[in-house]
Amino acid sequence: MSQLITEQLVTLDENLGTTSEEVIRHLAQRVVDTGRAAAFEGLYADAVAREQKTATGVPGGIAIPHCRSTAVLEPTLAMARLEPRADFGAKDGPADLVFFIAAPEGADKEHLQLLSKLARSLVKKDFTAALRSAASPAEIVALVEGAVYPEKAPATAAAGTGSTAAGSGSTTAAAPAAAAAPAAAAEPAPARTASPAQKTLVAVTACPTGIAHTYMAADSLVASAKEAGIDLQVETQGSAGATPLDPAVIDAADAVIFAVDVDVREKERFAGKPVIQSPVKRAIDEPDVMIREALAAADNPNARRVSATADISEHAGAGGGESFGGKLKRALLTGVSYMIPFVAGGGLLIALGFLLGGYDITNVADKVVLENSLFNLPEGGVMTYLGAVLFKIGQLSMGFLVPALAGYIAFALADRPGIAPGFTAGAVALFMGGGFLGGMVGGLIAGFFAYWLTTLAAPRWLRGLMPVVIIPLLASIVASGAMFLFIGGPIAALTAGLNTWLSGLTGTSAAVLGVILGLMMCFDLGGPVNKVAYSFAVAGLGAGSATNQAPWMIMAAVMAAGMVPPLAMALATVLDRRRFSLAERENGKAAWLLGASFISEGAIPFAAADPFRVIPASMVGGAVTGAICMAAGVTSQAPHGGLFVFFAIGNLPMFLLAIVVGTIISALAVVALKRYAVRKQAAAEPAAVPA
Repeated sequence: MSQLITEQLVTLDENLGTTSEEVIRHLAQRVVDTGRAAAFEGLYADAVAREQKTATGVPGGIAIPHCRSTAVLEPTLAMARLEPRADFGAKDGPADLVFFIAAPEGADKEHLQLLSKLARSLVKKDFTAALRSAASPAEIVALVEGAVYPEKAPATAAAGTGSTAAGSGSTTAAAPAAAAAPAAAAEPAPARTASPAQKTLVAVTACPTGIAHTYMAADSLVASAKEAGIDLQVETQGSAGATPLDPAVIDAADAVIFAVDVDVREKERFAGKPVIQSPVKRAIDEPDVMIREALAAADNPNARRVSATADISEHAGAGGGESFGGKLKRALLTGVSYMIPFVAGGGLLIALGFLLGGYDITNVADKVVLENSLFNLPEGGVMTYLGAVLFKIGQLSMGFLVPALAGYIAFALADRPGIAPGFTAGAVALFMGGGFLGGMVGGLIAGFFAYWLTTLAAPRWLRGLMPVVIIPLLASIVASGAMFLFIGGPIAALTAGLNTWLSGLTGTSAAVLGVILGLMMCFDLGGPVNKVAYSFAVAGLGAGSATNQAPWMIMAAVMAAGMVPPLAMALATVLDRRRFSLAERENGKAAWLLGASFISEGAIPFAAADPFRVIPASMVGGAVTGAICMAAGVTSQAPHGGLFVFFAIGNLPMFLLAIVVGTIISALAVVALKRYAVRKQAAAEPAAVPA
């Protein structure tokens, strides 16, 4: 196995800048220069994107930026001891010790275990003291290898007989001693039995990458619990694998801590336990506070608990309460996100069916797939047959659109007990002609009613039947019954009227709708307003047909407008490089591909740095693009993919022209705004000097 760190990957006491992006840039370049990564742009972009999700600074002047990237060729550590320090978002101030962990997408378990050992070592004060007093890159490498390869450590040091670096100045002798404890902590903890008077806690830690924060959070919680005289055992659900806690340990625990940024695996094991939940980084920053909160929850009969099917607190957010509007928005977006794969696959298959079999395939597809085969081809030959097969598969996939939307809206509100009632209500809405509006309403009714049922206190003998029989049965009766008896008919009439109105849009009225959709797509670049417009287009896509192409036109306008912001920012960095920082110019290179793929979020780095210029400029170009698409009757049967689903675009030349025009307008607008701002500032500066 190759070394994780070499002397060439160590930077000592240099000024690499005061921001996390500047330091990451230097360390990523080191990784590339040593031949451990293939492309700087990809590695740097992945590392910065991970940093933007959650700051990687931790208490004690330490930062652990990390990422998985396809650009990385082998697992690598790059280390910097900074002078001056750089801000990585830690509560106690900037960091002077920075370890950059670069892992390949398919890193093997053994390498990931070594990286986790390093992360655990960094919460040990004697280890970090040794790093700060090391005199050369060779000593840093020896310290790190002592942490990740404890079995190679000298026996005397492993036994802890050597003095620490802070006390003796002998850094190499101290390295194994500093690493021995965290290395041992990486092994699965045996089940322990606490005394009757002692509180016992269990915890689960997990982060999206599963390399650093998962294990540092675990060790921080264990250390704080030990200081408080509390028995705590932690299950780390990281990339290096997870060893589940002993069921007997869970049963004996007074409360559970979930320090996670992702879903807890097999959460039902903790059913009935008082629960404290927070992002994983809080367990590193405030482990003692979380321990106290868990102890208080253990003594509070009204504390939130893990239900038999889900941790309801998860749906309430880590901070404890969620407004009704926030819960509603989250449920709707969850339903749309789970529905998109059905639409994406189905829409593209239908488009391929039209491509091979022509638009007449809609009239003959059923007959062709039932009466013909590859050995009994219909009139029109193999292309007609394959077109009919693809069209029918896509049509059947699209048939799940409304039930999936309703089912996963209910799932977002009530977890697994809501899925069956939601799907059933969605199927009823589809049967009655209520379309996606009926599916949304049915899913909300099913989800809220199923959630209410989960809050009821049930006898112990009935609890096992509640999530799998009682709740799905009652919620299905209530939600689907309401659709049939009261609200299905009015929603069906509203849907029919909406479709008639959309189908009648031509000329100026269609262009106005395109303007509105374009403005919404570019307003917050993947945020709630953007998602409302996109959800509206995707949810109505299934209603499109050769005779009713209005939903396809809306989809095309939304997709084209959403492509404009990243493409415009990429073009702007080429037109006037001086107006953009080096980081923005590099983001601009990636924005070409992101924009072409219909990923509006590619413009977020620019909008975050200069929102009052970038967002208005993007909205102007997006509005023009949306108007052109709608006025020209451009259609899209694919909900995503941008230029890469060209075969699913109707009137492709106008689609491309609309994108080009909007991109140029937005790029020129943002450049003009930046130039105007610079001139105003320069004009103001001379007046300020005499004062």
